Amino acid sequence: MRVLLDTHLLLWTSVRPDLLPGAARQLLEDRDNELFFSVVNVWEVAIKRALGRSHFQVDPGVLRRGSLENGYTELTITSAHAIATGLLPPIHKDPFDRILVAQATVEAITLLTSDPVVARYPGPVQRV
Repeated sequence: MRVLLDTHLLLWTSVRPDLLPGAARQLLEDRDNELFFSVVNVWEVAIKRALGRSHFQVDPGVLRRGSLENGYTELTITSAHAIATGLLPPIHKDPFDRILVAQATVEAITLLTSDPVVARYPGPVQRV
């Protein structure tokens, strides 16, 4: 299975693995799964860290480097992803979550999320 993490799950893998739901931990530890993080994750952390948000105090460069060192593949943003955001139903207004859903859809990767609102999107989105 190809797995893309939402930003909270990626942060938890890095700094608070105790917060990871058991289902997420199981998928992340399965060596048959191919793990991805997105430029969107790093971008969201950079912006929210600069705004002083308490849950986003990880250095985005350290998050990226650690994700790569742990075997995650970095997923860039393409115009196809941007176009796909416009095709999504108006379930969630958060642009970071919307582009992650679009990336998962376009790339046929399962997006793991702990957010019940994001999990309402059709397509390859799985709540853990």
